[in-house]
Amino acid sequence: MKSLIVDAEGNLSVREISKPQYGEYQALVRMVSCGICRGTDTKLIHREFKGFVAYPAALGHEGVGRVVELGEKTRYLKKGDLVLLPFLEKETDGVFPGWGAFSELAVVADSRAMLEDGKGPGDPAFSEAYYAQQVLPADIDVVSAPMIVTFREVLSACHRFGFRPNASLIVYGAGPVGLSFLKFAKLLGLGPIIASVTSDAKVEEALTTGADYAFNSRSCDIVAEVRRICQGGVDFAVDAVGKTDIINQSMELLAPYGHIGVYGISPNTSMALDWSKAPYNWHLDFIQWPSKLEEAESYRQVMNWIELGVLNPREFVSSVFGFDRIQEAFEQAEQGSGLKKTIITFD
Repeated sequence: MKSLIVDAEGNLSVREISKPQYGEYQALVRMVSCGICRGTDTKLIHREFKGFVAYPAALGHEGVGRVVELGEKTRYLKKGDLVLLPFLEKETDGVFPGWGAFSELAVVADSRAMLEDGKGPGDPAFSEAYYAQQVLPADIDVVSAPMIVTFREVLSACHRFGFRPNASLIVYGAGPVGLSFLKFAKLLGLGPIIASVTSDAKVEEALTTGADYAFNSRSCDIVAEVRRICQGGVDFAVDAVGKTDIINQSMELLAPYGHIGVYGISPNTSMALDWSKAPYNWHLDFIQWPSKLEEAESYRQVMNWIELGVLNPREFVSSVFGFDRIQEAFEQAEQGSGLKKTIITFD
């Protein structure tokens, strides 16, 4: 099968590797679509993803695949099912899994059958990721369906950060993740909701998606604007970009007992933390690796919103490329500015 591989020098290539093996509780899927994650995929390319050192690596994690083969003990998956979050789990032909969903084939597991048979957490064959390998409705739009991976991750982070109705919020960034935070904050009843972005076009996107106020931080004093709206400070400040200086800037915007939630992955893992302008009591929360169990628990809420028409995955997608143009897609995504989600399709 073909797979997108990055080597230790950051060079991308599409290579032939052996198709993945799968276990008795697993299924082989043929990939249908996968989103480019500028938080994970691009950090892996530039060797900036904390703790990941195994190269060459097969990229991709925001995927959807269709079941084509079943393990003998798989009971709750069937051929033709569309399943979220397929992965490559093992080294293949000297290539390590950087989750590997930009491959023609990948693997999912039947977590329900494993749990029923006593093969759940603690069993060496079980992975928490299996909880999040959930079956999608048959009529789902498969092109935009990878956004559901992002939605589950972000919604689980909203719950973990402690979002609550009527709490004030500023979100830094309006890429796919930042826009998801804005949308979910609106649906969860937060407000006022403020977005800090870096272009006038992103101001309009943020306002359309859920922000009550949006500011281009390159052309205004964002601290003054936020303090004008929330004189007592904001209850939540979320970094959806991955820049360490956002943490310090957020300090002087917080209300007492306010929360800074760091979701974006910064290439820098150290900084001088200055809380001289912060209230005496505040929280700093990092969610850089969302719990797959909590993602799975967020699935129904995401799908309910999609069914009701208040959440449309297509609105978060800006570009679609076939797998044969995946390197071109990554070149565009690396430029980044103004983009929403870039989707790769395999059909």
